[in-house]
Amino acid sequence: MKNIKKTDPAIYQLIRKEEKRQREVLEMIPSENYTSKAVMEALSTALTNKYSEGYPKKRYYQGNKVVDEIEIIAEERAKKLFGVPFANVQPYSGSPANSAVLMALLEPLKDKIMGLSLAYGGHLTHGSHVSFSGIYFKTVSYELGKDELLDYDAIEELALKEKPKLIICGFTAYPRTIDFKRFGQIADKVGAYLLADISHIAGLVAAGAHPSPVPYADIIMTTTHKTLRGPRGAILMVTEKGLKKDPDLPEKIDKAVFPGLQGGPHDNQTAAIAVALLEASKGSFKAYGKQIVANAKKLAQELIKYEFNLVSGGTDNHLILIDLANKNVNGAVAALALEVAGIVVNKNAVPEDSLPPFYPSGIRLGTPAITTRGMKEKEMIKIAQWINEAVSEVQNVHLPVSKEERKIYWKNFKKEVVKNRKLLQISMEVKSLTSKFPLP
Repeated sequence: MKNIKKTDPAIYQLIRKEEKRQREVLEMIPSENYTSKAVMEALSTALTNKYSEGYPKKRYYQGNKVVDEIEIIAEERAKKLFGVPFANVQPYSGSPANSAVLMALLEPLKDKIMGLSLAYGGHLTHGSHVSFSGIYFKTVSYELGKDELLDYDAIEELALKEKPKLIICGFTAYPRTIDFKRFGQIADKVGAYLLADISHIAGLVAAGAHPSPVPYADIIMTTTHKTLRGPRGAILMVTEKGLKKDPDLPEKIDKAVFPGLQGGPHDNQTAAIAVALLEASKGSFKAYGKQIVANAKKLAQELIKYEFNLVSGGTDNHLILIDLANKNVNGAVAALALEVAGIVVNKNAVPEDSLPPFYPSGIRLGTPAITTRGMKEKEMIKIAQWINEAVSEVQNVHLPVSKEERKIYWKNFKKEVVKNRKLLQISMEVKSLTSKFPLP
């Protein structure tokens, strides 16, 4: 990065610091991963200079012959990898992609969305009242059952009662296998479109480590990072089932993305998506996807030995959601302590959470990034031990109820926890481990 170093030393130094941080920690936020150098190189090319409003061979700017070829390759690779007849690779990220689906299919303030409640593991764009999806459309939410699993009978009963036009499945904090076939049957029964948001599990689907929604959903949305291990971006796909239901779906999706919601695509991002899709078609990626799940299952088993309360009792995919109530600590405190210890997770609400969103009862963690580094079941045993030790250091830390008192307490707590000797010792042990598993 000699040019950045010369032009902007401040940004250069910060980039180097971030590289160092990523090398030395266990990155366990389940929505984060490490791309290959090939993907990063594609992002840093002359393609960033081009403007290409429109679609291949139908642009509003001249000079897009090469860009057209790149976008067509990305589309074809997406269609082949997931087995669909249509793909749009232009959405900037997942939330705009989901908003494009709503714009394409629904009439604002009239039509109804049905998605998993945010409090139970759904996404903001699946109908939350603080999101555009809940502000501009009618919404109804389904929840998990008492066993913290999807209750398909209850979901069907709610769908029959509410008659939504769009049902969304695929979640942001659900650690179990999704029965896409049952969701498809429910959608068909009420005459609804089914959108499968597989942002978190797309890499697992591509690897054959999670069932595919393709035979049952009408539209599929996925981000291109997370388990797919590409750049930040998104893909919208229409299935054969969706085409039979509405032959105009591809055109509706295209128009909703552009000109409906965004201008020209980021061509360097499109190229990087194409590279990632090619990587995901290899046999080595299939082995990678299956190892993600094997690592998550092993980590879950080990955490249960330390009496951590795992939502739903375990995991079938890449992520683990932990309710820390029995550990007498909230998720914000635990996540901060773990970060000091070199283990990066995120605080997260759990089903029936009684604590506020910024200080929720749980943490969410996953295995995509550490699996990219080459870690396997053996390392999961040690990681579970470190997680237990780190959380034990901050048990019985209770934040005041008053918002003002909480802010003061939290500020002082952060100053103290970064000096905790045990957490700093764990961080040194983590660095020793990560040094043996270099980044891509």
